[in-house]
Amino acid sequence: MTKLLLASAVIGLIASVLLTPLITKKREDGKSKKVIGYFFIGVFVLAFLATSITVYVTKMDVNWLAFWPAIILLTLGGAILASGIERKIKGVLFLASLGVAVYVLSAPLWNANEKFNSAEMKEEVEIKPFDETQTPASVPPQFARNKMKKAFGQVPNTSYYELGRLQIQKVNGEYVYIAPVEFSGFFKWMNGKTTPGYFIMSATDSADNPKFVEQEMKYVPSAYLNANLERHIRLQHPYLIFYGDVQLEVDEDGKPYYIQSYGDFISGRNGFDVKGIVLVDALTGKSEVIKLADVPEFIDGAVSPETVSLQNSYFGNYVHGYWNSRFGKKDVKLPSDEGTESNVSPIFDEKGDMYYFTDFTSPKEGVDSMLGYSLTNARTGEATYYTGNSDASYMDSQGNLQIIEKKFIEKKWTGKMPVLYNFYGEASWLTAVLDSNGFLQNYFIVSAANPEISVYAPTPKEALKLYKTALSRGGNKVEGSSHAEEKNASGKVLRVYKERLGDFTVASFLLNNGENYVVSSETEPLAIYLQEGDEVILTYGDTGEQFLPVRSLIIKGLQ
Repeated sequence: MTKLLLASAVIGLIASVLLTPLITKKREDGKSKKVIGYFFIGVFVLAFLATSITVYVTKMDVNWLAFWPAIILLTLGGAILASGIERKIKGVLFLASLGVAVYVLSAPLWNANEKFNSAEMKEEVEIKPFDETQTPASVPPQFARNKMKKAFGQVPNTSYYELGRLQIQKVNGEYVYIAPVEFSGFFKWMNGKTTPGYFIMSATDSADNPKFVEQEMKYVPSAYLNANLERHIRLQHPYLIFYGDVQLEVDEDGKPYYIQSYGDFISGRNGFDVKGIVLVDALTGKSEVIKLADVPEFIDGAVSPETVSLQNSYFGNYVHGYWNSRFGKKDVKLPSDEGTESNVSPIFDEKGDMYYFTDFTSPKEGVDSMLGYSLTNARTGEATYYTGNSDASYMDSQGNLQIIEKKFIEKKWTGKMPVLYNFYGEASWLTAVLDSNGFLQNYFIVSAANPEISVYAPTPKEALKLYKTALSRGGNKVEGSSHAEEKNASGKVLRVYKERLGDFTVASFLLNNGENYVVSSETEPLAIYLQEGDEVILTYGDTGEQFLPVRSLIIKGLQ
């Protein structure tokens, strides 16, 4: 609050100097100096109050360019009230303020190249193959939110609160959704003062139930007056430029913190280039300004999704400047709006680092061909643009969702959270399918280059098994994510477990060599007859999985 009052005082002093006629001739009534003194003080007080109240209510920054409309009015008024040399000086200041206004308002027309450079991405052809021993963070946020709402009875004094914004992150090596409990209104805040905690739920296991974690929080987005989180941050850091909403992050001990991305304008008061975060203890309100390079390890989303979405827009639209983005549109590519958070979707790589995924499509209407896709590191802001295989035309996320809609048109199911992965050497869309009530029904995988190859199953693991078989049946070369070496084995079957997946039977079996294997009847039709005691000869991919995928199978006595 002290910083705001000091900034308001400086602005009030500048306003008084600009508006008050300081050089005057002595008048016969003898009141000039006294009147000017009162006028000076009056302007100072009014400007001080106006600035303090405006910044407090709007939570705007107090950088001087933010006040360019007021500077125009003050210099104009000052020139009118002044006389002689002072009028000329303030007249020049008035003209200068008009120049500042032109600079600020015209910035979007000439800073497009700077914006594009600020969003520059490395270019590669294809993302690394997905590690099939891992489970993707594939639970859609809409489904997680529905489950958390149904578990809201765990919250004490439930009527005081409501569920806040959902956020994905890694906690103790697990990918989870967290959502704070927020106040449901002003009077609830007056009575409660603090919120009791947050919900946490697995982002990889749809069967997981949300758990309420008791962690008292005072500074939250739904609080009022000085306890309002955004206002609390602004009062402590009145000069920083913020972009994007505040986000909840918890450390490895479950302690909640809020973060907000800060940075610089590209030019004037237009554009944004992220530089770091403000980290706020949700209970004590203690805040710290941290550069991106120094962000604590437990923070996954240091760069806000809104910032990444903005950078994607710069990269896609301004490749040849502003006017080309409006008219010629040469090489322009539009970022998708199908992401789960501000048009981007958070995903994790094999190291557990979070990235924001976005696919880019043509500005031409009616075209669902993907021009490329990007991954932006959520901690550093560094981005890579993937062009995809130049010999194949990839379907974009919108085309993928349309396939799902047609596939389940009678049930009125829809796809959510489409993300492009490299499954077995094939660029593939993985999408969660929800019913009209928001409940998760299955997972749909479709080849981006060959949309006729698609499968769906209740879990991502089951869908991947079916997809591997479908790729083989479609004539595609199936590559294990770990570039698995092909090996041979033989022995006696000790245990067999069979299950129906789609139109085929999948047999999982244990050999007397101690290894587990899995084979589909689509690959080997006679696998449906496999039983304990059979002697088999097989070829498999050494993927490192617990169940190794069988590529060919001979059952002695049957073949």
